[in-house]
Amino acid sequence: MSEPGTHEFSVAASTVVHVGRVVGLRIDDVVMPGGETAKREVVEHLGAVVILALDAAEQVTLVHQYRHPLGHRLWELPAGLIDKPGEDPVDAARRELAEEAGLAAGDWVTLVDVAASPGFTDEVVRVFLARDLSEVDREILGEEEADLVVAKFPLTEAVRMALAGELVNGATVSGVLAAHAVVTGAAEARPADAPWPDRPQRFARRLAEG
Repeated sequence: MSEPGTHEFSVAASTVVHVGRVVGLRIDDVVMPGGETAKREVVEHLGAVVILALDAAEQVTLVHQYRHPLGHRLWELPAGLIDKPGEDPVDAARRELAEEAGLAAGDWVTLVDVAASPGFTDEVVRVFLARDLSEVDREILGEEEADLVVAKFPLTEAVRMALAGELVNGATVSGVLAAHAVVTGAAEARPADAPWPDRPQRFARRLAEG
């Protein structure tokens, strides 16, 4: 038995169970510290970007969107998958901000990277802070986006909503609290192109390989 914190959790075998449009599922046989293997189900994800668009009046743009796994609509920050091969995360964020909120931004920084649920999925999303906003034409690409309701809330109200349980999307809660920390001077944001070591890559490669 190795010392705690020193074991390398290698994969002895891996089986692909499902490859979908947005996620995949594989089962890994992982070598445990005692030498035995244990099965771990892993949901593979494309990765996503989330945008906290903050205007000159310190208002945050949120979208009210139906989320089928929960069965109701949630207030969330604009967001989207990085589903174009080789797409830069900031470019993906620019695209999603225009599509979902009809906004463009002249200033971009990185707020936080959020692992959605690292116990079973490699999904990690990057949350950007976008400022110097301007309106652009919003292109509605599907029925779900046509149903979106877009609204602005004071940043302090968004913080209250997060702490009151009215915002439950993990990246939205993280982004709102991080933006408040940056705006109040409690912390500094990272550059928009800051390293992203945990960005999901495996599922995108799997799709590219066919």
